[in-house]
Amino acid sequence: MSTRRILATSGGLVPGPVQHSARLGKMILEALALTRTTRPRICLLETAGGDDSSIYALLYEAFNLAGCDVRQLRVFPQPSADPEETLLNSDFVWVGGGSVANLLALWRLHGIDTAMRAAWEKGVILGGVSAGSLCWHVGGTTDSFGPTLQPVINGLALLPYANGVHYDSEAQRRPLLHRLVADGTLPEVAYATDDHVGIWYEGIEATRVVGDLNYAAFIGPAAYLVTREGGGVVERRVGVGESF
Repeated sequence: MSTRRILATSGGLVPGPVQHSARLGKMILEALALTRTTRPRICLLETAGGDDSSIYALLYEAFNLAGCDVRQLRVFPQPSADPEETLLNSDFVWVGGGSVANLLALWRLHGIDTAMRAAWEKGVILGGVSAGSLCWHVGGTTDSFGPTLQPVINGLALLPYANGVHYDSEAQRRPLLHRLVADGTLPEVAYATDDHVGIWYEGIEATRVVGDLNYAAFIGPAAYLVTREGGGVVERRVGVGESF
């Protein structure tokens, strides 16, 4: 049986050599190596950002320079390809940020949700940033509904946990995630990431914390395990390079 892997992040790209360019961070480069192919087949989905052509162009350049064959799966103005055929014939899927609520609604409308599960079970590596991290979980905190963060609880639930993103850069994220885990709105276990940090899952087990760059485990951005205990929560920091 193929290993089911998900890379859930608050990052993925680093600045490129000129303005308005980007390159793949260490997290994504590791994911490409795990495909064990000389020229990985990549599928990009920018559903959460409204299939912004400028973001696709940025990502195409970054992945092409890393030696990948790149395609996209758009839903605007209509699906650009058959979801199951496209996803199951990819080695690595990357999902961008934006509105996770819109992403989930559109994926379900077009059958992308079931195709994603089939791809994951086949061993296609799934990954993403922000909305592209939240979507694999049961739910988390989102700005999909406006500037005041609210819960989203209808994720794909490939991973049976809550998820927090941009934990160190958006002030509402941490306290709201704590409250939603404590009061039972979200599952009793949550995983969160600071910007430029990701978590590897094998099957449904969180294994390692990784970063876009080399960060010292004891300082800088990190990941967090948040668990419900009694009437509140306990949070444990896990640094880049460390295991859960």
